[in-house]
Amino acid sequence: MKKFLTTSLLLIAAFIAAPAQNFERKVDSLISNVFTDKKGPGAVFLVAKDGKPVYHKAFGKANLELDVNMTTDQVFQIGSITKQFTAVAILMLEQEGKVDLNSSISKYIPDYPAGDKITLHHLLTHTSGIKDFTKMKSLQQIAQKDLTPKEIIDFFKNEPVDFLPGAKFEYNNSGYVILGHIIELVSGETYEAYIRKHIFEKAGMSDSRYADDTAIIKNRAYGYRKKDNAYVNKGRISFTIPFSSGSLMATAVDMLHWQHALNNNLLLDKKTAKKAFTKKSLNNGDPIKYGYGWHLTELDGTATREHGGSIFGFKSMAVYIPSEDIYVIGFSNCDCNSPTQLTRDIASEALKAFKSKR
Repeated sequence: MKKFLTTSLLLIAAFIAAPAQNFERKVDSLISNVFTDKKGPGAVFLVAKDGKPVYHKAFGKANLELDVNMTTDQVFQIGSITKQFTAVAILMLEQEGKVDLNSSISKYIPDYPAGDKITLHHLLTHTSGIKDFTKMKSLQQIAQKDLTPKEIIDFFKNEPVDFLPGAKFEYNNSGYVILGHIIELVSGETYEAYIRKHIFEKAGMSDSRYADDTAIIKNRAYGYRKKDNAYVNKGRISFTIPFSSGSLMATAVDMLHWQHALNNNLLLDKKTAKKAFTKKSLNNGDPIKYGYGWHLTELDGTATREHGGSIFGFKSMAVYIPSEDIYVIGFSNCDCNSPTQLTRDIASEALKAFKSKR
């Protein structure tokens, strides 16, 4: 009888473990088909279900010159995923009654041209019509200069608008730079200090920070690009330029802490958080698939919250499936390797493997 029970328990354990093992093999296969150069720049991928990692692996090299293998605790530049943090910071200030999303830019930056017609809501949803400074040909003139937020805004503020506020959705970095400046004006703290104190520390993101190419950063992943089919070090940029639209760094585990903080209302109450994750509309009533800092779309018919990031030498992608509490984050330390579609493919596999039976 004892032998029978032991055998039965082993069979049950094997039955339970089988889906997870099968999922791991599928994810390994997906990643190996994209990151084929084991001696080149690599990647880190993490998949969590119900807040707990079910897959967390590193691939390739974190540093080519020193031949250092990538590890799962590597710190990456996350590019435009930074916008999630900027949006939540604005919502935290709104929650405290310090900003009004329906207020115009002029309330905070009086000399902004036609600022009385553009609201914080427009900035958050990429519907402002402001010229995206990253598309300006003259960007190279300032890319390596250390500028204040006001100086960056002065760089683009007099450009003709692309469309009237609220008339169209068009992804825009300028709007999020303005939001970062407003965070500083309202809080009295630098953007870097505000994010560190009010978000990173509260969320337990101990390895996250504002990017810096000169600081000694433990477990830093070095960024690369391809030139003439060979890897070279990433181009230099002053991180004062992307600022609050793309200058943060994090580990995959810290990004899971971020998701945990959002899920458990450690930063925003439920009512305020809902604003970030609700699709917005244009002036004519047409819906857009964006909230505040997140693309709100679908994967295999299931609602998702997503955002990617791209900055010199790095690309990133995060997908959250709220109905199943599945979170997938992918980081690459070469801007020649985008994890965007791969992360979505992994999320699709996670949905098949761990979807609740209802």
